Amino acid sequence: MFYIVLMPKSPRSKSKPAKPGASSHPKARLISSRTVYRGPVFWVTTDEVQEPGGVHARRDIIHHTGSVVVLAVDESRSAPRVLLERQYRHAASDFLWELPAGRIDPGEKALHAAQRELLEETGYTATHWRRILNFYASPGFVAETMSVYLATGLRAGPAQPEADEVIHKRMLPLSAALRMVLNGTIRDAKTISSVLWLDHQIRGK
Repeated sequence: MFYIVLMPKSPRSKSKPAKPGASSHPKARLISSRTVYRGPVFWVTTDEVQEPGGVHARRDIIHHTGSVVVLAVDESRSAPRVLLERQYRHAASDFLWELPAGRIDPGEKALHAAQRELLEETGYTATHWRRILNFYASPGFVAETMSVYLATGLRAGPAQPEADEVIHKRMLPLSAALRMVLNGTIRDAKTISSVLWLDHQIRGK
């Protein structure tokens, strides 16, 4: 939600041009913050904040070092193919179709994390990498950001999954992946947004 505050201009003062990069939006003021949970993947804080517009609120926030998503595309055929995974997700109590993804380790560069996750989960490596999307997974209470990388020039190899990862991978035509998005077979948000982005790019050409 955006708040616009209109301030009366003094007739004796002249407005100064805004500095490059300066935000015109009012800032929130953090009054207090305490960590109420810390685990191996994320931590939770309870914050007292004065939000733009004067709202005083308590916000419980899940913090995360950030994640990467890999849109691995095989361009060796006339129609592009997308690398998808299927694995069990306990939070969803179901098996989900997803793109390869994972957490950015503390101090790790996002691109390196994307390359590592693709190799570990699928065995694939790629020659060309480009970040195409960056978004908040669920900004209402999660501070995690996700960066999606387009990976092309794929080479297959042995996967190196972690002990708790049981992953089945499959290379599907983009048209099939798009149908899975539109008919609800793919229910993972990062995968939906990435597949739709790729379809939009292909149609634009």
